[in-house]
Amino acid sequence: MSIFMRNETTMAYEGNSQFYICSCFMTDNMFLEEYKLHVRFKSEKQFREDYETILKRLGCVTEEEFNDIFKKVSQEVDRRIRLSLTSADRIAVIKKTYQPLHPHVYNLQETFLAPEFKNLVNYCQSHNITIQNLSAMLEEEKTPRVYRFPVFNKSFCEALMDELEHFERSAAPKGRPNTMNNYGILLNELGFDESFITPLREKYLHPLTSLLYPDCGGQCLDSHKAFVVKYDIKEDLDLSYHYDNAEVTLNVSLGKDFTDGNLYFGAMRQVPLSETECSEIEHRVGEGLLHRGQHMHGALPISSGQRWNLIIWMRSSKERNQLCPMCNTKPALMEGEGFADGFTKHSSPLVDAKCVLT
Repeated sequence: MSIFMRNETTMAYEGNSQFYICSCFMTDNMFLEEYKLHVRFKSEKQFREDYETILKRLGCVTEEEFNDIFKKVSQEVDRRIRLSLTSADRIAVIKKTYQPLHPHVYNLQETFLAPEFKNLVNYCQSHNITIQNLSAMLEEEKTPRVYRFPVFNKSFCEALMDELEHFERSAAPKGRPNTMNNYGILLNELGFDESFITPLREKYLHPLTSLLYPDCGGQCLDSHKAFVVKYDIKEDLDLSYHYDNAEVTLNVSLGKDFTDGNLYFGAMRQVPLSETECSEIEHRVGEGLLHRGQHMHGALPISSGQRWNLIIWMRSSKERNQLCPMCNTKPALMEGEGFADGFTKHSSPLVDAKCVLT
């Protein structure tokens, strides 16, 4: 690893942007769990031409089985079209009916953070950064550019888990985190975005991502999607090989007691799995793994217990306005709510970052 200086003039990105969705969200990257396959759907004709042979090879051999898949994909398209409306409806009901167990966890406080994390952030903001000192503060995994560090202390993780389980037991409506995870919680719907996730991204994670990932938008991460995923013996056990709809991802293990379920990382998404050697990384409660969103990864099955992880997909409109990371084309924008999928109609200027760690 080495540190070198950047010479360009930098400035803070503009806030209060209107964020958009790329239209490919309605048609691309739908995951068929039983076949471990991501598909694209625009019409029945296109779907048959693209996937009928592949699905037969994977075990979908009868017309009835194919029609079942076609129905699931059609329903997923309909769900995505209605997503912003159904999410807004859930948010309204949650605000009206849900009584938090631990209201204090919704507002980020420095006392929640591990001392090592605060020291790391302070050091990244200093003017005398050296490669030796920064390397000593970061734990780089065997997989290049995947970094581990403590994020939250144990008492906060326990309080947050209490809150999440209390919400899970409540009658309040709940959305699915994404197309690959069936169990978990969308944190914006529960009210964590403005007073917790946004300041965590802007004040604490930005100094790290600016140095570690300037080549993929780490200097100008201006939006996010945050959610908690849950793995349980009776529910989701694992997560298939994939890349994230993000420029940079933070994955924090919150608990509880579990065995196995390691993450595994391959190469970047442009590299075929057949040409990739994967490396396993163990989860440790309270610690986060920081990596590039386009870095292919998955989660092995847990063999006992239950595991909850906080996932923050951090996004740079400057990067994705040029090329949608999910369909790999110039984005065709549609209106969205909140941070939507992180696209804007302008590119944000770079934020202040003087050094790069590679």
